[in-house]
Amino acid sequence: QVQLVESGGGLVQAGGSLRLSCAASGSIFSIDGMGWYRQAPGKQRELVAAITSRGSTNYADSVKGRFTISRDNAKNTVYLQMNSLKPEDTAVYYCNADIATLFLRGMDYWGKGTLVTVSS
Repeated sequence: QVQLVESGGGLVQAGGSLRLSCAASGSIFSIDGMGWYRQAPGKQRELVAAITSRGSTNYADSVKGRFTISRDNAKNTVYLQMNSLKPEDTAVYYCNADIATLFLRGMDYWGKGTLVTVSS
């Protein structure tokens, strides 16, 4: 069984910063790509940022220059540093990871989400 648990969400004023963390646990053999998605009310879930096992990153245009994704492979953890937050960044943020266990090839796993609210 694999679990992804996010933390770090909350309420922040526009222009502020938050750091999200997502830790993977369970019978993990290896983790390939990891990423953050978000879903605002009434909108589809969208990719925010992703990082490969070797550290290559990509970002949604709307967050480039403001958000930074990173990972600690020893801790099976991915982070999202969010700076210069805007009200339009308000959403539930979900962690995603491509994880192979001792018994299964790589599959997509999702966390339950953490709410980020940016007030104007």
